[in-house]
Amino acid sequence: MSASGSFRSQLLAGSILWTFGVMLVISVALVAFLAMHPQPHRTLFDWFISVPLVVSAVVGLACLAAGALTIGRGVHAMDLLRARLADVRRGTATRLAGAYPAEVQPLVDDLNALLEARDARVARAGERAADVAHGLKTPLAVLARDADRVARHDPALAASIGAELSRMARQIDHHLSQARVVAAGTAAGLRAPVRPAVDGLFRALGRLHAERRLSLEQDVAVDHVVRCAPQDLDEMLGNLLDNACTWGRRRIHVSSSVHHGLVTLTVDDDGEGLEPALMPRVLQRGVRADERVPGSGLGLAIVHDLVELYDGSLVLERSPLGGLRVRLTLPGVAE
Repeated sequence: MSASGSFRSQLLAGSILWTFGVMLVISVALVAFLAMHPQPHRTLFDWFISVPLVVSAVVGLACLAAGALTIGRGVHAMDLLRARLADVRRGTATRLAGAYPAEVQPLVDDLNALLEARDARVARAGERAADVAHGLKTPLAVLARDADRVARHDPALAASIGAELSRMARQIDHHLSQARVVAAGTAAGLRAPVRPAVDGLFRALGRLHAERRLSLEQDVAVDHVVRCAPQDLDEMLGNLLDNACTWGRRRIHVSSSVHHGLVTLTVDDDGEGLEPALMPRVLQRGVRADERVPGSGLGLAIVHDLVELYDGSLVLERSPLGGLRVRLTLPGVAE
């Protein structure tokens, strides 16, 4: 019987075989019990009983085994469905694959249609969010140019306008990232190698902070891959490394490790660090560790939001280097 056969017929056939096997085994046991008592014409009785007894026992056990196997094959289809649903939930598949019994296949078809409709709605929502964000960027650019012209007459006002425009631009980038990751989260096969991302960011930050001569160190395995879009890994690591370079004195260190299928990236700096009470607050949107330093306070908040969308975690600690340690954990991809 194929996996796509009737689930009801599999269970019915298995139940019948199992019941018949049990009845045969009980009958054999009763006959064997009677055979143990003295009977006249013992030799003829032994011959008459022994052959059917052995045959019945073998047939009964075979029916039990066949019934268990048939029921097991029917139940296996449900186990397969649960496994395929888990693949969709983890993001390793977009649809429920496989052949199922006739009673289950319509449900599988409906679920696949629902997943397809969901993907289409998410894609359209992401496109609309991108259109709105890009539509806002043009007026912001015009306002920025106007602020530059105002700076000749009122530098303080121009600086205030510029700060607010920068904050608005970061907010737009933040919501664009969220729309992108929600859309990407519905697709299977997301993967981002960690080492190339770190190498590229180190080159860019090394040029940006060349005058400070920071020591950018890494201990990242070449085979560590996380389940997220590459541009989002760049965004998360870029924010973390930019913060480390901003606050660190001389050393920035990045390392990676794998535990139970999760990849953890650890970023350490030798700056002043943060007070423990302040660590949860800096993950909130708009909160800055030092109000004297320019910025919108969205960097760590953006990282935190992206990490949550990828079912990861972000933890702030005191670094052995003396500054801040940030541990970014994301689902890994086996190579």
